[in-house]
Amino acid sequence: MLTDVRPAAVPRTRRALTGHRLFAVVLALAAALRVVTMLGYRPAQLYWYDSFTYLDTAVHLRPSATFHPIGYPLLLRVLWPFQSVEVIAAVQHAMGLGTGLMIYALLRRRSLPAWGAALAAVPVLFDASFLRLEHAVLSDTQVVFLVVAGLTTLMWSPGLSARAATGAGLLFATAALTRTIALPLLILVLVLLAVRRVGWRPLAAMAIAGILPLAAYAGWYGHHHGRFALSGADGVALWARTMTFADCSVIEPPPEEARLCPNGTVVDAASEYVWAPGASLNRLPGDRFSHNGLARSFALRAIAAQPLDYLREVAKDTSLAFAWTPVAHPRRVTPAFGFARGSWDLPDQPLIDEVRREYDPDIRGLYSVRPYADLLVAYQYPAYLRGPLLGAILLVGAVGAVLRRRAVLLPWAVAAALLAGPVAVLDFDHRYVLPVVPVACLAAALAIRELASPTPPPARARRARSAG
Repeated sequence: MLTDVRPAAVPRTRRALTGHRLFAVVLALAAALRVVTMLGYRPAQLYWYDSFTYLDTAVHLRPSATFHPIGYPLLLRVLWPFQSVEVIAAVQHAMGLGTGLMIYALLRRRSLPAWGAALAAVPVLFDASFLRLEHAVLSDTQVVFLVVAGLTTLMWSPGLSARAATGAGLLFATAALTRTIALPLLILVLVLLAVRRVGWRPLAAMAIAGILPLAAYAGWYGHHHGRFALSGADGVALWARTMTFADCSVIEPPPEEARLCPNGTVVDAASEYVWAPGASLNRLPGDRFSHNGLARSFALRAIAAQPLDYLREVAKDTSLAFAWTPVAHPRRVTPAFGFARGSWDLPDQPLIDEVRREYDPDIRGLYSVRPYADLLVAYQYPAYLRGPLLGAILLVGAVGAVLRRRAVLLPWAVAAALLAGPVAVLDFDHRYVLPVVPVACLAAALAIRELASPTPPPARARRARSAG
């Protein structure tokens, strides 16, 4: 019996693999680029505040009282036995490849041709900004992977089952526990699914699977810090956002909050007010994050008193994403084209010695290695998704969402939320735009497919005939 089955099974497998040859080549080239990145820049990019806080939290497993919830430190904890930040970078490069693979697989499942599905995955696989992001000890790559995985789970089958909804809920909850900016995505997706009338069972399953992990973490956070919350910095971030427009003669805050009014300190981006020594928040006694509740109260009052000013600032900063030349905002950052030759010392960070002792004894400053770095320095200039092209991708998705809402609205709405959300609660940063790219490409590809196919795809047509 086995000898009779194998000859038929082998051609089927071969035919299935033949249909994906193009993407196999694309994925192999993307993997080669990531190997070159690891060879060209050793050991990995470490940032002054974020990277060392993540590593320290991974060792001690306690909820941070600042910006960072536990999701990314849990991944670092799993990788702790390797005691190497290079292993972290390697895993994140694999996540980048996995994100591209999910986009391709979902689009093929949705009847896109191989070349179209592969093209939609090209930005996340080949944009040099993603190579740099994956090579840094930062949570962004994990967020991108989890959001795309959640959408893939939701959209894989025409009918949403309770099991798939549960998996998607867990993925979006983990994304929110990785970066709190992903928390509104869970709410947004639940609302869109309710509008689509997917049924109460999958909706309830996703809500429970999404809410329970968040509630458990908020309870753990409250045990350590005395407040049921996911973060101890949401108020500080929103206060910094309002410093670009707040006018206390209009707001008329109570005396306690009036201490947070603008005091004449001027910086080049809203997020810089969090750290500016002269800013009003940082002149209060104690740590800046100890005033998180007061800062939140002031910020909400300011937005309620000056809603148009708030929306103007959000729109102005969001528009920076569509500039042809990457905008350094704040000016101290390198928004793109950051591959260079040389060596860079570790930042002046009090946690360095502790992290080196407890997580990776070989932590040191980043340095480039030739000829691999030379290749990446040249590669990064053409391999960058320019702002107007991102705008065009989002526009195509928007048209598809309006005309064929069922297939396109969900990923497009998630992309729009990822674009505007960080600006609305803190500030624009080119790094915060990168999670938008793969989701926007997914929405645009689905939109083109839907708009180009006025008749149902073959699979749906066959099902309709069978039902008839």
